Amino acid sequence: MDSFLQDGDILLGGVFVVHSGFNFQPPSFQEIPKPVSCTGFHVRYYRDGLGLMFAINEVNAIPDLLPNVTLGFSLVDSCMSEQRAVGGVMSLMSGGSHPVPGYNCHLQPVTAGIIGELVSALSLPIARILGVLHYPQISHGATLSSLSNKINFPSFFRTVPSNMFQNVALTQLTGQFGWTWVGMLVVDNDVGQQGGQAIQAGLERSGVCIDFLEKIHLSYSKSQILRVVEVIKKSSVNVIIMHSPEVHTKVLLDALFDEGVTGKIFLSSASFGLTPGLFSKKAWKVLNGTIGLIPNTGAMPGFQSFLLNLRPFGSSSYPFIKLLWEKAFNCKWSDGEKSHPTSVVLDVNETVFCSGEERFGENISTLFETNDLSYTYHAYLAVYAYAHALHWLLGCHDGICDGISEVEPWKVLHYLKKTSFRTKSGETMTFNADGDLPASYDIINVQVLQDTFNLVKVGNIDPEAIGGGKITLNISSVLWNERFSHVPSSSCSIKCHVGHRKVPRQGQPICCYDCLPCSVGEVANVTDASECHKCPPDQWSGEKKDQCIPKVIEFLSYDEPLGIMLAVMVAFFSVFTICILIIFAKNQETPIIKATNRELSYILLVSLILCFLCCLIFIGQPSKVTCLLRQTFFSVVFSISISSVLAKTIMVILAFNATRLNSPLRRWLGPTIPRHVVGLCSGLQIVICSVWLHMSPPMPGMNTEVESHKIILECDEGQKFFFYMTLGFMGFLAVISFFVAFLARNLPGTFNEAKLITFSMLVFCCVWISFIPAYLSTNGKYTVAVQVFAILGSSAGLLSCIFFPKCYIILLRPERNNRDVLVNSKRNKLFE
Repeated sequence: MDSFLQDGDILLGGVFVVHSGFNFQPPSFQEIPKPVSCTGFHVRYYRDGLGLMFAINEVNAIPDLLPNVTLGFSLVDSCMSEQRAVGGVMSLMSGGSHPVPGYNCHLQPVTAGIIGELVSALSLPIARILGVLHYPQISHGATLSSLSNKINFPSFFRTVPSNMFQNVALTQLTGQFGWTWVGMLVVDNDVGQQGGQAIQAGLERSGVCIDFLEKIHLSYSKSQILRVVEVIKKSSVNVIIMHSPEVHTKVLLDALFDEGVTGKIFLSSASFGLTPGLFSKKAWKVLNGTIGLIPNTGAMPGFQSFLLNLRPFGSSSYPFIKLLWEKAFNCKWSDGEKSHPTSVVLDVNETVFCSGEERFGENISTLFETNDLSYTYHAYLAVYAYAHALHWLLGCHDGICDGISEVEPWKVLHYLKKTSFRTKSGETMTFNADGDLPASYDIINVQVLQDTFNLVKVGNIDPEAIGGGKITLNISSVLWNERFSHVPSSSCSIKCHVGHRKVPRQGQPICCYDCLPCSVGEVANVTDASECHKCPPDQWSGEKKDQCIPKVIEFLSYDEPLGIMLAVMVAFFSVFTICILIIFAKNQETPIIKATNRELSYILLVSLILCFLCCLIFIGQPSKVTCLLRQTFFSVVFSISISSVLAKTIMVILAFNATRLNSPLRRWLGPTIPRHVVGLCSGLQIVICSVWLHMSPPMPGMNTEVESHKIILECDEGQKFFFYMTLGFMGFLAVISFFVAFLARNLPGTFNEAKLITFSMLVFCCVWISFIPAYLSTNGKYTVAVQVFAILGSSAGLLSCIFFPKCYIILLRPERNNRDVLVNSKRNKLFE
């Protein structure tokens, strides 16, 4: 295992990714490729190692931090391989070029602790080994939450927040943008599986649905990559959460571009490093508009000057410096100055040899990506944490001063747990019980403009306020990809508007639903409501069903045109009937009134007046008294009217059949029969109404069911049986009267009223037969109005058919109102 050493009194071991991975070459009989060699020197990863070297130089230059002590370092390249990372740590602990588990071959100096690894998957096996040996480790990039378990990993520390905070941050960020339908891509290892499950659980708890969760296999097999591409291509999600080290996604991103899948927005976790130099232009086209989390970065004053002063010869003690030169200036060293077996080899015809005199100049920001020093800064903090722990370890306590020879890793571990120091930006750093430093996430937006790739900070997430969801986000500064001009939506279904509720689709996630309008009387005043809420009985849902509105109270009122019209009609017919009654009273001794049984005429006219006046009880707000009187009073007076007509008909028939002097019918021509007929019929109706009032009296009530937006004040008739029984009894009397009058229709017209009664009963029956369907098909005040019209119509029919001809003779043809005319008319009719 190759390692690179810079001497010092005390060493810090470093396990860093310098080369981005292995070259793979698939065998002829297998699809799974086999590793061949470590390759792909990457400046961005190497920068983290330079951050460690820069911090060590600063510490050595501070006289009162570690006086008379010089820090050195020993650096190992893990090459993004667990095997190489574990082997590198073992060699740093053993002190030899090859790892010897359980042996310490160090002479001097001692290695106080380890800094690294960047990736959780590589930090995990290292932490297991170092934890057993009580050897301190500070990671500058591992976020796996399980590493906070001090029982399993007692010597693990980190300068970045764990992904427990990251999972909450991703959940809150999706909520901030209103995304409820996402896909997920995770690396296919234990770390990816654990992190993916934690992120998925957090998203689902907040109501976000996962359309797909695909694993990025480390084998990079073409069939696997194309399968994942096809899943993404077919999915309707617009947002994909990426939880994987960036090095594993390069092939997938290129394949997405080749297949034309460039319209998705990626939301990357902190484990996905947004490293411009790592990806191809095709990959950046796919990542355009990506929103990513990176650990918050503090100030590293002097770091850029440190980078500018790097030289391949003057800084020859720095590892990989010549590889950096080859990468930066696209040159190669001559054979005598070969930097490393993995140096860049150019075509012979285009070979440019490195001189070592090249200068970085203005391209240093692009080369080292200094606009984002996130993980480099956290490696820098790790050095200062060790420096302050060593400061306390080597200080004098209770008169006892430890020397350099007495520095042991387990002692450093003890002081690390209590270390507190201030950064150059003024922040106080102390490891908490989980071994984490307080940190926050910056929210980064990938912006690709004319092949220029920029990482723009658009917000921040504060861990100290995570309970309150402290997200600072400037959405206006976010640039999405060319498919979206504003914040993209990502949902399985369109939002349900107010007044609608969600109905889940069978067999699909809860985020996939249809929208149905709320039922009458129910409201939903928020978008995407899961259910509609029922309004109180005195309110209704309105047309939009977005709020409960007080219902309109309705009854047949004197203040509205319909009520006024009916009241005027009642007054008119009542006055008109009274006038007829006065005419009859003034002319009661005339033959025409005597011939038509004036007592029954008076009873009929008075009952008709009462029939007209009873309509007024139906108009106005229902009360207990009016409800009791409405149907019962109307039924009784109407029964009197019809029974009077029936008695009149009977008396006409008796009068024409008792013309002979010795006829036995003559004794029935007195007032007895009319009185008994009227009394019996009226009495039966009174009995029916009395039973009704006793068993189920009508009472005022509020009907909220008939019309959704109204409260109808009405009289609850109690048992409808009694109501229909009273109507049926009146109908029975009307039919009998009609039948009897019809039989007497051919009697002399001047003496009898049979024809008039027949026609009046025909009008009466037609009105009430029409009333029944009209009554049953109307609601509210119109039901009352229909009944009032029926009362007025039938009463007016009786009045006009029976009394108008008589008034015509009395007022306009008085010459016909004498006994001789009546007798001659009778005689002529009998002899025809």
